[in-house]
Amino acid sequence: MCTRAAQRIIYLINQFIQAMINLLLWIVFGGLAGWLASILVGGEEGMGLLGNVIVGVIGAFLGGWIADKMGMGGSEGAERPTNIMSFVWAVVGAIVFLLILNLVF
Repeated sequence: MCTRAAQRIIYLINQFIQAMINLLLWIVFGGLAGWLASILVGGEEGMGLLGNVIVGVIGAFLGGWIADKMGMGGSEGAERPTNIMSFVWAVVGAIVFLLILNLVF
């Protein structure tokens, strides 16, 4: 039988693994959403992988905020980005973010 300390260590390791999986999913999800948004918005030059990830992650938060304001948001909090509606709202948010960037710069 595991001691209480061993159970706590196992719990912390599990939480760390879950956090790393979530981080990896956000990076992949953000990269895809940013890439698709940059194709849809167009532009003279590509942003590169890092730019796509940054635009996509910011777009995911912005898209989630837009969805909440329109009454279409899901549950609160930054969950794993694993459903199609999360991806759609991330792309919408990334498009809005790119359009704002294009107006400013």
